[in-house]
Amino acid sequence: MNGYAVSRTSLSHEEKLSLIDDRSLSDVESESARIDLDGRFSNIQWAASAKTYCNGLRLSSWSSTILRTGVFLLPSFFQHRCARDRFRTEKLHPTAYLDGMRGLAALFVFFCHYFYTAFNIAEGWGHNGVNHEIWRLPFVRLLYSGPSMVCIFFVISGYALSLKPLKQARSRSFDGFSQTMTSFIFRRFFRLYLPPFISTFGVMILLRLGVYEMTRDFASDRKYIHNVIEHHPVLEETTQKQLWHWMKEMYDFVHIWGWEKFGGATGYDVHLWTIPVEFRCSMMLFLVMLGTARLRTGIRFLCLGILMWFVLRSDRWEMLLFFWGMVIAELDLIRGAHEPNAPQLPSPAPLLPLEKAPDPAPARKRKSSNYLWTALSVPALYLMSEPDAGPTGVPGWNYLETFIPEWFSDKYRYYQMIGSILFVLCAARSAAWQRAFNAPTVQYFGRISYALYLMHGPVMHTAGFAVQRRVWDRTGTEGCAYNWGMVVASVINIPLVIWAADVFWRAVDAPTVRFTKWLEAKLSIQE
Repeated sequence: MNGYAVSRTSLSHEEKLSLIDDRSLSDVESESARIDLDGRFSNIQWAASAKTYCNGLRLSSWSSTILRTGVFLLPSFFQHRCARDRFRTEKLHPTAYLDGMRGLAALFVFFCHYFYTAFNIAEGWGHNGVNHEIWRLPFVRLLYSGPSMVCIFFVISGYALSLKPLKQARSRSFDGFSQTMTSFIFRRFFRLYLPPFISTFGVMILLRLGVYEMTRDFASDRKYIHNVIEHHPVLEETTQKQLWHWMKEMYDFVHIWGWEKFGGATGYDVHLWTIPVEFRCSMMLFLVMLGTARLRTGIRFLCLGILMWFVLRSDRWEMLLFFWGMVIAELDLIRGAHEPNAPQLPSPAPLLPLEKAPDPAPARKRKSSNYLWTALSVPALYLMSEPDAGPTGVPGWNYLETFIPEWFSDKYRYYQMIGSILFVLCAARSAAWQRAFNAPTVQYFGRISYALYLMHGPVMHTAGFAVQRRVWDRTGTEGCAYNWGMVVASVINIPLVIWAADVFWRAVDAPTVRFTKWLEAKLSIQE
């Protein structure tokens, strides 16, 4: 449970997927809505009215700044709702459902880290004859199963990073493939690391201001924390020592030279151990794509199959998930899943030797196929529900445990890994799942997913702990009183974390994407 912890034009949609990749479709860098943050506010009529109001009252520059800051701190969805001229609904691309999927995954990771300090959520239903609460049942436990959602992140990342390069390789656009790969490799470090550098620097500032000291005793008090005690950031003696400590932590955080478990985790936010994993796996994936780009499709799949066996046998489950993301992306390209109005278009010519473009399927056949893949997603979700404490002693999982290889170290990840691969594969072919993930609320979480991942830890350890202590001091910390206290605190803390993620997304996450694109354009050779 420790791990829970070269163009100026906008990027194509294939570049903008995955939890911690370049952007989501509906984000500020989307093709269908090329609107930066300044543009958002200039289009909000009531914000412009506020500016006019300030000028009319001849408010000082400080007063105007405070008012504008207040406008900015409003959640983005509230700003849109208050706008007189409603924003047009963006047309979702065929892969927009992956944005929603990663958004819910980020939300459920937050739920995991939020609730596991209070409750033992790792054990499965019926573990050793106890734990018969309904929220421990398969499927239900996915709402707070952090490790399963991490597996989803990695499959989506592999898919997102592979889709555009594979499309170019299959169409023999090798010049474009080369430009895409160099751009991906250059920008990957900045995209992954700039936001957490900023978020952890903010944690350091809060440490020096004493904010973390207000909840330090609470963070390890067994009166309140009945289960997992998370690491609370350490306060150094002086600001200079704190700065050097943060710099050393960030140096270790990059951590590209080792593959040990939770390698690169930082004490400023223990949940960020997946960021170095993402970077390492991304670089390996890029290397494999470069090495197999000119191979025939069948040979490429054969090479990937051998590589996937090797990484699995080497106990590198995270790399396996990235490779499977690449496989699913190419399978979708082969069947023309991302081509607009694919069934109405004439069959394209073969892309590479030995390849044959699929014929459009009749409507009835497509409908039956949707039902089939939706049904197959049910066992995939069951496998993703493998208890985080392991399958031992859990009804049903006792039997499945016998099929887990002895050399696979993290037993609890084995079926979560398989289930996540199957689920992404099924969702790519299920219209029902895609409609669910394309819902506006789910897409919103997709936009703020990386910010949500970065912000939930700092908010929980500061304002979140303060709210919990205040509530539990009134409700009590034993029995049902403790549970009801957690419910009351959640009504405050969950919206608080979402609000902080919304602000961080607009203030930090989106600007770092634009900065990285600007930096690449400035440093690249212009053709």
